[in-house]
Amino acid sequence: MIGLPLYFGRAGALLLGLAALGVVPGCAGSSSTHDGAGGSASNAEKFSFFVTSWAALQRVSGSPDGFGGDLRHGETGAGAGLRGADKICAELAEGSMPGAGKKAWRAFLSAADGGAGKPVNAIDRIGAGPWFDRLGRLFGNNVTDINATRPTSADAAIKNDFPNENGVPNHRPDPTAAEVDNHDMLTGSDASGKFYDKTATCLDWTSANGDTAAEGQPRVGHSWPRNLGSLVDGGFIGSPPDGGPPSALPDGGPFGDGGPGFPDGGFLPDGGPGFPDGGFVPNGAANSGVGDVDNWMSSLTESGCKAGSNLIEMGGPLASAVTVGSGGGYGGFYCFALSP
Repeated sequence: MIGLPLYFGRAGALLLGLAALGVVPGCAGSSSTHDGAGGSASNAEKFSFFVTSWAALQRVSGSPDGFGGDLRHGETGAGAGLRGADKICAELAEGSMPGAGKKAWRAFLSAADGGAGKPVNAIDRIGAGPWFDRLGRLFGNNVTDINATRPTSADAAIKNDFPNENGVPNHRPDPTAAEVDNHDMLTGSDASGKFYDKTATCLDWTSANGDTAAEGQPRVGHSWPRNLGSLVDGGFIGSPPDGGPPSALPDGGPFGDGGPGFPDGGFLPDGGPGFPDGGFVPNGAANSGVGDVDNWMSSLTESGCKAGSNLIEMGGPLASAVTVGSGGGYGGFYCFALSP
């Protein structure tokens, strides 16, 4: 019998019956392990967009749980969270392509106070474009191009699965392993890339205690589309046609009848955190602020600001986890260079 998946807090997501489900989390080694790029001069000149990989955030933070909602990275004073996140972007760019870290990198993050006593919009932080990934593929020509559910002019190879700092599809950061559920990216922004509200930024990216009353719950976008439509029968993983893993689970649930106490054939019966029309978890889950789950800037609200990951598909954010990654992520974010 396949074991019911469980979430185990700070150390990330562990599952009983993982091997039986055929799901393997991505590796957590050096950010340059799976480069996949030649590092040509033309690519170096263009390199101006990436998703921060889990492996790189673990390495730079010095923690197996990453940074969580505290991105100060040694910075102090007003606006420290944004400056620290910018510094992280530069370090990751440099680690992937020597010399690239000298560019003016900006994290795609909004804040209630960017250091000058007024809100900051992520979309206003990143320059005018164009932006290209590590391999020279176009992400967007200008702000109009990217101010959409998915960037309208992005290269087809990256439009629906944004690459990390090594140019590797972040949905499968280790090409030798299975895909992982890691699309929740911190933004603190609405669907136009503007400041969402003061509860959505982990105290302007300076706090990771997991105290939702004090810190709020961070707003995240999806680096690859959620594709809820493929979970037509309440299944466990969204890529196979029936919404379940490619195994002898015809209804997509981890048990033949949907699991103990779930006789309707789904993993959990009637809606997920913010998925009132049918998803994974019933009521009282982590958030109710689900918007367009395909939107790269603003899809839903995570369960908390604490550092931690969940790389296994388990539905929406888990109310009990209070981490930046409980809904399918690890506290990653987007990085843009002001000019390619």
